[in-house]
Amino acid sequence: MNANSSNSSNPKQDNNSRVSVDSNIDASYPDNHMPSSQPENSAPGQQMWGGRFSEATDSFVAAFTASVGFDQRFARHDIEGSIAHATMLKECDILTADEVATIIDGLQQVLREIEAGTFNWSITLEDVHMNVESRLTSIVGAVGKKLHTGRSRNDQVATDIRLWLREETDNIIALLIRLQSGLLSLAEQHTDTIMPGFTHLQTAQPVSFGHHVMAWFEMLYRDTQRLVDTRRRINQMPLGSAALAGTTFPIDRTITAELLGFEGICQNSLDAVSDRDFAIEFTSNASILMMHLSRMSEEIILWMSAQFNFVQIPDRFCTGSSIMPQKKNPDVPELVRGKTARVYGQLMTLLSLMKNQPLAYNKDNQEDKEPLFDCVDTLTGSLLAFADMLPNITPNIEAMREATMKGYATATDLADYLVRRGVAFRDAHEVVGNAVALGIKEGVDLSDLSLAQLQQFSDAIGDDVFDYLTLEGSLAARDHLGGTAPNQVKQAVINGRARLKAFA
Repeated sequence: MNANSSNSSNPKQDNNSRVSVDSNIDASYPDNHMPSSQPENSAPGQQMWGGRFSEATDSFVAAFTASVGFDQRFARHDIEGSIAHATMLKECDILTADEVATIIDGLQQVLREIEAGTFNWSITLEDVHMNVESRLTSIVGAVGKKLHTGRSRNDQVATDIRLWLREETDNIIALLIRLQSGLLSLAEQHTDTIMPGFTHLQTAQPVSFGHHVMAWFEMLYRDTQRLVDTRRRINQMPLGSAALAGTTFPIDRTITAELLGFEGICQNSLDAVSDRDFAIEFTSNASILMMHLSRMSEEIILWMSAQFNFVQIPDRFCTGSSIMPQKKNPDVPELVRGKTARVYGQLMTLLSLMKNQPLAYNKDNQEDKEPLFDCVDTLTGSLLAFADMLPNITPNIEAMREATMKGYATATDLADYLVRRGVAFRDAHEVVGNAVALGIKEGVDLSDLSLAQLQQFSDAIGDDVFDYLTLEGSLAARDHLGGTAPNQVKQAVINGRARLKAFA
């Protein structure tokens, strides 16, 4: 898994980009064009499937139904699938060795043209599959038409999307591991850096900054687990299901699955060509992951404000104001927080798309790709930004400590102290409440009250009480698995590194 791979052979485009065509029809919907009542003056059956049609497709319909403007992103995977399919046809004596060698040579030339940017994408050929096959046939002749033996575009596109999403999932998992590794290093540096822990955004108890960072790590670790698990369901091969019922040719799907690295084969042809659960599951996991990034973003945004002044992030992840020269705006976390809504929307798009489709394949399924592409692109970009930004956060140690002192964060420690002295917790709770009220009145922290002032609320308080009212003492006292004691945070970092190795 390589998060930094450029995938130069995977011709990614902006979803709004347009493809070059071999006619005057643009891949967008022309503003001045409505469906005409008369067809264009072109020969019927010009499409590769047009044998039974008596007139050509209307130009608006051609543009409206075409997917080549976006599904050319599958080009490399489509060719990989075709090479494996052709190899299987040879092994099953459906095509000859010479035919398959010619087909594979032609497919490799098509891929080189695509990678070089010289391939002429045609909207009249509708999609990536027909464009590749048409160019293959123009290169190798009639033998190219034999490639589609024993398959359909239905199982072909279902295979392409799984191959593509499997690769993108690997890249995202690698990015997640990179981000988590950075967080482990940040936590390791700040196991003793004290900050207030919050509930209801009110100061609750002291924690270490390292402990808080490890909470982020745990959130992302669950995301990694989910994606690793989802990958197994993505990595099931539909090829060989043909249009919906399988094929009459004596194919061997295990050969193709092995060649393409699938760990399983879809067991029902109807389900195989129409299933998009794996895409929905991925997008659901992406939504949870983006929710976690959004929560982190919210905390960073708050902490960067003058009112908190807890952290700074490098200038390269911020912008200024066109009118207020003092501003340093946390644009990257703000944008990630906003992009979370975008990924949620893509999840709802896919769920809504599939909710009323009968088996098997329907043209509706063409609409699954752009939401999935956008989800992957948005998630990948957000993770790239965070993988660079989060490990380079600089905490303002003094400001964090000062804020912790202001909120009576050791009140629970005093209550626990009293309980250990034999006071019932509810009574201890009342004692500490009275002590906090006095501290508020005097304008001081609990640790600044005198022993006499504290003892007026309970004679169970001894002169050792101040050992428990210090911030360091509060942290050290929570010395158990999952606690904020510095030695526990250090061990959590060690464990975290070991846990990440399991994904390697």
